[in-house]
Amino acid sequence: MPVLKTALAAAAILTSGHVDIGPRIVDDRLSLQVFDDPTWRAPQDTVLHVRDEAIQRVPEDPAYAFLPRGDVFVIPQTQDPDVVWLGWNTQHETVRERVDRGVTMTLAGVQGPGELVVYLQSGDFAEPDVLSTDPIWIDVNTHTHANWVFSQPGVYLVRVKLEADLKDGRAVSDTRELRFAVGSKTSPEAAHAATWRTARRAAPPPPQSTTVPVGPLIVAVAVVLLGAAVIVVARGRGAKRRARA
Repeated sequence: MPVLKTALAAAAILTSGHVDIGPRIVDDRLSLQVFDDPTWRAPQDTVLHVRDEAIQRVPEDPAYAFLPRGDVFVIPQTQDPDVVWLGWNTQHETVRERVDRGVTMTLAGVQGPGELVVYLQSGDFAEPDVLSTDPIWIDVNTHTHANWVFSQPGVYLVRVKLEADLKDGRAVSDTRELRFAVGSKTSPEAAHAATWRTARRAAPPPPQSTTVPVGPLIVAVAVVLLGAAVIVVARGRGAKRRARA
């Protein structure tokens, strides 16, 4: 598999061949890593470069209406020797020995210039199975590949969360970002340097003041008192007129 060293230390660019993401137990913790056989790599130091050889046109078939229209970049479920082939597995020996039953994987978010759609399709002409942000259950000691479809070239970060229960009763998890440089002209170094943008919370609106300005209040009170005085004077004059009559 071509592995090109970038100017950034310990970074690897994977452009073709078989690659899996999956869990390992490292220092008694669950760790999501990238398996580039025979090496397990840290996601933050690995870039998956999806070059122009991955461009395909979306079929007009209504069964694929969930995909973006036109030309897209596809990491296919079936291996293409010119395109990195990305899947996932739960086959590491530490997982087989210590994880109870299986692992839950969630595609927890995507940041990039376009859309990412991940879907599975069996070989018996079944309808495509789109993987959304809902958790995906993966049995221990299994291996799966899917279609990863990017609508535009550019740098993408894909956040993946793994959760599992260990046989000793502990619940463990790990969340990492996968780094994709989509398109031959997209810089893998830019993908390596990209950071996840945490959404900022909107500032709360300023509290509404309940204080009444003193100046207008004094004027309002004066007007009310003056009106009351006029009414009293008018009534007094009317009373005098009635007495004289």
